[in-house]
Amino acid sequence: MAEPTTLERLRQDARDELSALIELRCRLGEDPWAFLPELPSVDEQVVATLREERLHSERWSPARARAYHPTARRGAVERFEFEILRDIAIDHPELSTAVWSMLGRVPTAW
Repeated sequence: MAEPTTLERLRQDARDELSALIELRCRLGEDPWAFLPELPSVDEQVVATLREERLHSERWSPARARAYHPTARRGAVERFEFEILRDIAIDHPELSTAVWSMLGRVPTAW
């Protein structure tokens, strides 16, 4: 059997992570009808994972520190989040739809 591509592996990992989260929340007594609509899609979960990995890279870590610094200019966080998500979309065009859907929901305290 052929080795799955990186994106396929990331999607499988995201499915496994979401399944585990759903099971945990159900075991804790939460109603799936209440929380399932709030969960990210598989591709959104992949984008979140890629974003998290980039935040710890030499390229993005200093930029994040500047953007989230208390003295940063207004809009610095939004510009930083746009750039990091745009970078993911460029590297993984298959995730572009998920990236752009997430741009409208960029929290300032991720």
